Parts: sequence; structure tokens; C-alpha cells
Amino acid sequence: MPANPAQPDINPIFFCSPTRIMFGAGVRTELPPLLAQLGYQRAAIVTDRFFSAPGRAASELVDGLKRVGISSVMFDGGLPDPSLELCDRASAHLREQGAVDCVIAVGGGSNIDLAKVMTLTLTSHHAAAHYVGKPRLDTKPLPLIAMPTTAGTASEITPGAILVSGDGQTKVAVMDNELRARIAVIDPELTLSCPPRVTADAGVDALTHAIESFITMDASDFNREGQADPGYSGRNALTRIFAREAIRLCFAHLQRAYRCPDDIQARTGMALASLYAGMSYGNAGLHAVHALAYGVAALTHESHGTTNAVMLPYVMAELAADRMEDLCEIARMANVHHEPHSSLKGAAAGAHHVRELIRSVGIATTLAELGVTAPDLGRVAAAGIAVTRLTKAFPGGQAERRYLEIVHAAFQGTLPDA
Repeated sequence: MPANPAQPDINPIFFCSPTRIMFGAGVRTELPPLLAQLGYQRAAIVTDRFFSAPGRAASELVDGLKRVGISSVMFDGGLPDPSLELCDRASAHLREQGAVDCVIAVGGGSNIDLAKVMTLTLTSHHAAAHYVGKPRLDTKPLPLIAMPTTAGTASEITPGAILVSGDGQTKVAVMDNELRARIAVIDPELTLSCPPRVTADAGVDALTHAIESFITMDASDFNREGQADPGYSGRNALTRIFAREAIRLCFAHLQRAYRCPDDIQARTGMALASLYAGMSYGNAGLHAVHALAYGVAALTHESHGTTNAVMLPYVMAELAADRMEDLCEIARMANVHHEPHSSLKGAAAGAHHVRELIRSVGIATTLAELGVTAPDLGRVAAAGIAVTRLTKAFPGGQAERRYLEIVHAAFQGTLPDA
């Protein structure tokens, strides 16, 4: 990236997003008429029992679809960290109820990821495991409509789905641009039901997506491995616009949404932050934070937001020299670096601010707090290295050595002086 803002960013742009994005308080009521106008006739709704209860989002959706002449069937057995086996069971359950022409996901990232893979398994009769790790899909997915109820994962924007394999420990990915939602319906009112811990977890996930994609590998250096239609392709001028605004919104609204859950302005700010972060990372991709977080999750079974949060400040610090300009820009957004020139001290100030923000919403900021022990650190680093689809985008190089340095810093809570 050019240090001089007058110089254009010459990184190539490859950018994908949902065909339609609907955003605003109460906008969910506009979905059924749109689906009717687009010609859909029978929908499969994928959700969980909280949202299928009378008066809640999925139940309201069934009624709204009925009013415009669209029939529906529902699977409401969604769970956190859905497994491949759950996907197969859910698909079999819905197939017994007849063919559908679209899939509507209602819920958090877990429900949306489950629904993404079900757009394949509902019609192909393949097991979900068939699609893991494939560079290209061999099945045309059903159209996906996604209605998130948390502000964090942005799965409604991205090309991937993360499920858990049969051992219950390993997270596996199904990736393709064809899995992106045709319609993303982002209604901040649906996040009002999130308790503070979920709000914090999701919000820090959004912040991680924004920062991690803001400082990821440049598109000009990213190895697409010969793919003409890559899901992720490195950062560029467009992804950085979205990431920058997402970071600003998280700094402005995360604490308020956590402390005052009924504040619709704060909820709207965080819903926008999640959307913009998704527009960034859903194209630029991620790297060390998420790679290492998967290793932490396998050990601790902590939530995705928490395992990202505990790694984020330390990855920022490790990349201070590699991404000094970007990290100082983040520090200026946080109002903790006021010098016109960039410096390692300014980059460190940004990492300190992010750690304090994470701590302020009740999330652990060291691996030790999560119960990770010193002998575990090598395992965490090795697990991160093994996630090659993420590690290949680490912008600093020498990932094997530096991942180990990051996990030691995260264990001890060590950041450079700001």
C-alpha cells in the first residue's frame, strides 16, 4: 500500500458480494414481497428453536411468506458450531417434505453456515463432507437468503461455511463464491435479543474481521492458486474502504451496544460494522488471528469471538513493522496516536487500545485466562500453521516462527510499549 495517500492503490480488484443487500430497522418485513416478485414459491427455512418460537423472527417469516403465497418448510434444530453430521440430518429431514426453490437462513453465523452447505446437500444427495476442501463445487446450490440476528460473523456476505468434522474438534471449510447469499437481509432490530456476552463476542468478531483484512496480504502478492473465481484474493483499495469504516464503527458503538442492549442506534452501528467488515474480509481474506483462533478453540471450546479476541492484539503487535502505516491509521481512528508520522510506538498504541476495548466488554485478553498452559502453546501454533488457506495470506512471512512468538505473547499478555 502506498505511504503517500496521493498515490493510487494499484492492487488488482476482484470483488464479490450478494446480489441484493437490504439494511435497516424493520427491513425484514420487506423480504416476503421481494421473494414473491422474484418468483420464489417454496422456501426451506433453517433456524433454531429460539427463532422458531411464536412471535420470533422465523415464525414471523413463515407468516409473511404465507401472506404473499409462498409456502415453506422449516428445520429449527440449528446449533452452535454445527457439524457435518447435523447438516446431513437436517437435509434428510427437509427432503422428506418435498422440493424447495430457495433456502432462507435465520440466526447467527452458525445457522447461516449450516444453511449454506444445505443449499448443496438438499438437491445433490451428497453428504456434506463431499464438499469440504473442494476448490470448485460440482453442484449448483439453491439460492440462499440470509437474515442474521447477530452483528459479527457477516456470513451473509462471505463465500464460505465453517462446520465441525466428525471428531468434534476440527473445523472444516466449504468455500465457493456460489455460496454467497443472493439476498442479505440485515435488520438491526433482530440483534436486540442478543444478551451482552453474545453482543460482545459478535462485536469483537466484526472488529477482528475488519482489522485482520485491513492488514492482510496485498492482492498483488496473494496466491490465487490458479483460480479464476477466487473466494479470497487479498486486500485492495475497495476492501480497505469497507474495513476502515467497520473499524471506526466498532470503536464508536461496541461498548455502548454491550452496556445498553436496547440502544437501537448502537445496534445499528454494530450491524453496519459487521456488514462492512464482511464486505472487506469476504474478499480480502483473513490470516493469523483466525488461524490461531481455531487452535485455541480446539483446546478450550471457547466461542469464536473469544478465541479471535484473545489473539488479535498480539497479531497486530507482531506485524507492527510490516504494517506500521496501517496500524498507526487504526490508532488514529481510536484517538490514541496523534503524530502525523507513523512509528512503531503508534502501531503499538493501536494494539493496546484494541486489547483494552476487548477487556472492557468482558472478554479474556490472554491465553492463560482461557486455561491454556505453557505446554499447549506449541500445539496452538502448529494448529494455526496447518490452516494453510489462512496462513498463506499472513503478510509478514516466516509464519512458523512468528506464530509461535504470537502465542507466547498472548499467553503472557505481552505487548510492546506504546
